[in-house]
Formats: sequence, C-alpha cells, structure tokens
Amino acid sequence: MKPLKLAIQKSGRLSDDSLALLRACGIRFNNGMGKLRTEALNFPLELFFLRDDDIPEYVTDGIADLGIVGENVLYEKAQPLPIAAKLGFGKCRLSLAVPKNSGYRQLSDLNGQRIATSYPRLLRSYLDKQSLRADIHEISGSVEIAPSIGLADAICDLVSSGSTLFTNGLREVETVLQSEAVLVQAQSLSAEKMALLNRLLFRIQAVQKAQQNKYILLNAPNDKLDKIVSLLPGIKSPTLLPLAIEGWSSLHSVIEENQFWEVIEQLKAAGAEGILVLPIEKMIF
Repeated sequence: MKPLKLAIQKSGRLSDDSLALLRACGIRFNNGMGKLRTEALNFPLELFFLRDDDIPEYVTDGIADLGIVGENVLYEKAQPLPIAAKLGFGKCRLSLAVPKNSGYRQLSDLNGQRIATSYPRLLRSYLDKQSLRADIHEISGSVEIAPSIGLADAICDLVSSGSTLFTNGLREVETVLQSEAVLVQAQSLSAEKMALLNRLLFRIQAVQKAQQNKYILLNAPNDKLDKIVSLLPGIKSPTLLPLAIEGWSSLHSVIEENQFWEVIEQLKAAGAEGILVLPIEKMIF
C-alpha cells in the first residue's frame, strides 16, 4: 500500500502543533534534527518538512497528497485546494494596523496611503471589495517597522496577541482575514489514498472532539436527580449508578468545553457534590 504523503511546516508556529496532532492520533515517527522526510512507523504516512509558503504548491503539483498550512498562506498563494479539515490551532488574523498617533478614524482613511505587507494578494482583494486604492509595498519580513522608517503609512500583517504591534508603536484597526491551520488535499486522489485519508480524518475528529469536551463525575441526592440530569445531556444521556450510601447516586457525563463553567455553577446550585472533572483523550462516535 502506497503511503499518504503529508507536507507540514519544517519549523515555525505550525510545526510543533502539526506533529503533536499526529502523535495524538496515535501515529509514531522519527523526525531527527534537520530531517526533511520521514515515514510513520505504524500508519501508511510519509512526512515532508517544507517551508510553509511551498506547501500549497507541492500539494497542487501532486508531490504531496496532503498539507497542513495556514489559511492565510493558502489563500495568498491562490491554490484551489479542497480543505479536508480545519485543525483548530495556529489561529491568528491578518489585520491592518497604523501608528498609534495617526489620525485614523475609518477604513476610507487608507485611500491613497502606502501599506506594507507580505500578503499583497489578500490585501489587494480586500481593498478592492471596499472600493479603496492604496500603494501596496510587498516586503518579506519585519513588516512592523515599515511605518517607523518611512516606508509605509500602515501595514497589513498577521496578528496573534497584538504584542508585536504594541512594541512597534502600532494599533490594529481592521481585520482582513481570520486564519487557522487547515488540512488540504490534492484535487485528485486515488480510491486507495482517499481510504487512507478517511482513516486519518477519523482519528483527527476523535482527537478534536475530545479536546472540545470534559468528562464529569458527581454525586447527587436521589430526590434532586431529575433536575441534575436535565443539566447533563451527555452524549445520549448521563450514566447513573447507585452509591453505597442509600439515597445517593453517582452521575457520569460529558460537557462541552464552552459550556463548562456555566453548567458547573448550575449543578452546584441544584445540589451536586464531589464534582470531578477529567480530560478526555479520544471521543469516538
């Protein structure tokens, strides 16, 4: 069986998270220092370690079957690749920023201004949709210093926490694109490769679902079970077990991460005691 060929970032913000995801999917491999290619030890998968800018082209040209890349790179390169899965890490945004002391009030203030960026295609598309014209300066790095050295009036760059902008005397004013890591696939995969991709996606989805949920155990008096059970839907319904102490039961369930604290508060108010919360390694439906 021919292995799936997956291209991931050689180094940088997506590399560690990509490798961590594969390991969480139970895929083992050796990736020594400076290695550009390796094969998984227990899954038909071959890894290529590439520059992130090169990944869309490798997948488009069929050298790799799959790639993990930021949406910002994918759309900047304008490669029409299907997205097999959004991966939930590497989240950032492509934003416009101006000097803190500028007189910027609204987007139209950028009309006719000079904007430095490493993402000219995305910026041009965004400005065209807003019917704005600007002088775009494409530079490959250190975009944040462009206003302070007189190269540009504003910048368009990736932002995570915003600390780099703050350090360079800039403030974020508009979001051009929300981005995260995605798994892209070649336009045409053989039936054999598609079957392998579906196996990989099954594992990824199990890991993602586990990350989005918590396992909860609690004790409750039987006369308050109806109320507590109504707060704990679980995957289908909570598991209910009698305790050795008469009149009490133990409930086991799953809570979505984004509802967690609200549900815990409601459970406490309804009479739940001894609440334990545990991480989930995998969730399979």
